[in-house]
Amino acid sequence: MINVKDHHTQRLFDPWEHLGPKRRRLLDNSWAGLFREHLFEKIPVTKIAVHFDAHNGRPTKELYTVIGVLALQQVHDLSDEAALEAVAFNTQWHFALDITGESDSEKYLCEKTLRTYRTILIEERLDGILFEEMTDTLLKHFGIDTSKQRFDSGHILSNMRTLRRTEIFAKTIEKFLKKLKQTYKELFDSHIEPELVARYLAKESGGCFSRVKPSEAAQTLEQLSEDLLYLVELFKSDKEVKKLHAYRMLKRVLSEQCRVSGKGKNKKMTLKEPKEISSDSLQNPSDPDATYDGHKGKGYQVQIMETYQQVGRDEKPDKTKPNLITYVSVEQAHKHDADALQPALDNTRSRGCAPDELQCDAAYGSDENVQKAGEKGISVIAPVKGPSNSPATGLKDFTFDDSTHLVKCCPLGYKPVKVKRTKSHYITAGFSKEHCCACPNYDTCPVKIRKRGAYLRYNEKQFRLAQRRAHEQTAEFFDTYRWRAGIEGTISHYKADTGAGRLRVRGLVQVRFAAAIKALGVNILRAAKAYALTFRSLFARFFGLKNGFTASKTKSEPYPIRHTLLLSKNKIDYASG
Repeated sequence: MINVKDHHTQRLFDPWEHLGPKRRRLLDNSWAGLFREHLFEKIPVTKIAVHFDAHNGRPTKELYTVIGVLALQQVHDLSDEAALEAVAFNTQWHFALDITGESDSEKYLCEKTLRTYRTILIEERLDGILFEEMTDTLLKHFGIDTSKQRFDSGHILSNMRTLRRTEIFAKTIEKFLKKLKQTYKELFDSHIEPELVARYLAKESGGCFSRVKPSEAAQTLEQLSEDLLYLVELFKSDKEVKKLHAYRMLKRVLSEQCRVSGKGKNKKMTLKEPKEISSDSLQNPSDPDATYDGHKGKGYQVQIMETYQQVGRDEKPDKTKPNLITYVSVEQAHKHDADALQPALDNTRSRGCAPDELQCDAAYGSDENVQKAGEKGISVIAPVKGPSNSPATGLKDFTFDDSTHLVKCCPLGYKPVKVKRTKSHYITAGFSKEHCCACPNYDTCPVKIRKRGAYLRYNEKQFRLAQRRAHEQTAEFFDTYRWRAGIEGTISHYKADTGAGRLRVRGLVQVRFAAAIKALGVNILRAAKAYALTFRSLFARFFGLKNGFTASKTKSEPYPIRHTLLLSKNKIDYASG
């Protein structure tokens, strides 16, 4: 039976009056006050309610409470045990979740209940709904200008060990043997040789493959790969064993790490060179979704877009309007950043918070991405990939006609003899062979000298990239692009403040859930600071205080008026202090 309380109707008596005006004011100014006042009602309980019967069965836990607990758990990076303790005893959590009673039914949850509801949230993909609806609420409440935003990716790790190549083989074999023994003990006893059991399952041999010396690595890998091939071949005709996830991991490691040739008894196996192994290969059998990035390492990557305030060098940003993350997406580490830009723009456009100007690094700034974004009315500011500051004279140093894009002269001022467009959509410009042969930039110039003359050949894409490279050298670009660096600090705070750098879970769907809610946590923590500043400013202006809450008229009267200011959605109320 579904249990959902009415948290929208205002109460006749304030259930928090016992705290006193000072402690109540602290709650109102904290993240708990922000969450309770503006975000709590956005919890999508209807998405959860469909999993329960409206009339039959035991009453569920109060749905607003349990979903709120799961969200706040990620915001504060708590274990299940710590989150349950917080909902039982923490006053800030009670205030944020509108828990006013003292009974166990209101303030107590068991770990099984928490895990069950978390599974439902992940299945329904409610992490994305929670992030988007609550973030959109904050954007609207604070009046955030989303016309200027920045975009970048960060590397995150799941709760898995970083394994070497020998350990990947050994752990995969060990997991298969344990699963086989647990599920099909008769097959294990009749087919698995004692030598394999001693090598991988004996207690005294546990972890021995993690202590392999570099000089013995090649020999150990050869032994591991032979055992791997033996187990795959041994059970390849057993329909039941082939259904085991652990057996599929055996086959995956074999195909990714080894090269098998021949048939039957003549099968030969050779190890692949490290450079031949794909970046989406298995990194740890405990987390099959984790992949590898040559620059950042093993794990996952998160794509983050956030707003920012562009002010003059002598101006200060408005602290009452926080920078908020508008988009977050988790993908495997081997995915290229360039493929993440268009989904981010489409998502923010559908929610009405798309940027007019987006700053990102060169990985996102391909010509294709810039052109597609331009069609959506979004200007992407990013350097062109490659050595843009090299002294080499390139196409960017030539002068072109703004309307036709035809070259007008070279960097030394010589005009082309003839310019034409070809059927293959290229532009060809012929220059004087005598001038080009005597040119001091001959070795670096894109003009190629042939028997019949000197020619410059380029297409529209190369022209656009040349224009962007030329713009990168201007003071205007440097002054604008300097704001992109702020996203690095946001990702650093995202990892440190919410624990996103090293998550407590494994698997892509689990990592996606945790990472999205933690991005919401960054927004909540940032908005709470701005919320407190706004609250203090309103209080000071209303009562004529110069320094917010610190002003006082006499020693016996700490505040000019003995009332506590309570902010509600559309009005200001007063509760006698």
